Amino acid sequence: MTKKQLPKVFDITFVGAGPTGLFGAFYAGLREMSVKLIDALPQPGGQLTVLYPDKIIYDVPGFPAIPAKELVAHLVEQASQWNPTMALGERALHLQREAIPGDETGEECWVIETDKARHFTRTVIVSAGIGAFQPILLKNESVERWQGKGVEYIVKDPNDYRDQRVLIIGGGDSAVDWALALEPLAKHVTLIHRRVGFRAHDSSVNVLHESDVDVFLFYELREFQGDTHLERAVIFDNRTQDETILEIDAAILALGFKADLGPIREWGLETIGRRYLKVNSKMETNLSGVFAAGDLALQEELDPLNLIVVGFGQVTVAVNYAYTVIKPGEKVFPGHSSEKMAEKA
Repeated sequence: MTKKQLPKVFDITFVGAGPTGLFGAFYAGLREMSVKLIDALPQPGGQLTVLYPDKIIYDVPGFPAIPAKELVAHLVEQASQWNPTMALGERALHLQREAIPGDETGEECWVIETDKARHFTRTVIVSAGIGAFQPILLKNESVERWQGKGVEYIVKDPNDYRDQRVLIIGGGDSAVDWALALEPLAKHVTLIHRRVGFRAHDSSVNVLHESDVDVFLFYELREFQGDTHLERAVIFDNRTQDETILEIDAAILALGFKADLGPIREWGLETIGRRYLKVNSKMETNLSGVFAAGDLALQEELDPLNLIVVGFGQVTVAVNYAYTVIKPGEKVFPGHSSEKMAEKA
């Protein structure tokens, strides 16, 4: 193999092109590192693109309120200033340390093997959000009958619910967010939750209670009914078993998602439970040159804080310490972004 045929070895590769990976790609570019992003999805943005594109996000600095898909567009634009390489639609399967093929110096690097290619990199940041995720299913025979025929677990296009009577089941962020997002479009929105406490942000719950959304607490689904199309939902008070019939056109089961590390679990990375990769204060994993940031990264002494803004901070730390792996002896502190962008201009 000649020198011209050697595979390109990137300075840093992000496994996951969600908000954390995209901001990390920008920051790595700021430090003049060659960057690649790998993601199983066909487009960047992670959960924000697939699950919550129209969700309004309130806790990203500089944006009092911004739809998720707009935030992703800004992050892509920001990262694209440095022309990162994106390998989208590729699922990362294996991670191993290998000598670079054909390199006579014997230099080793990390190799990320996907279902389509092999990617060579000096450092890795695992930024895969919650990892592999699947919606939590509601075990109910009528749900199975009507799924895809008026009953959905994921909202693909909010406009599909325009002028419809919509039932939302759940008490987390996605349930509350979709109730608020669909209220201006739908003819009417009803939300039922099996207990009094919500798992959503307090501010969103307050807005929900001030909205025109009908909220039924301590209520669960008994049955969906209809002839040729979904027409009714029979719900019941789980304290008294009293039933109520709702006339509906569509239902969204926003019960949350089961997350798992998937193939990442087999990479030799130390974990905390089934969901988290163990990191230190530098966002390093137990493998040299492999870092983690975002929802799946956790320091042992801390509780999870699965927030976009936390991922931004974590990946900034990870990138700057990854830089010192590539260039030993260099400073962790990158300098101010205004100076770096001025140099680029």
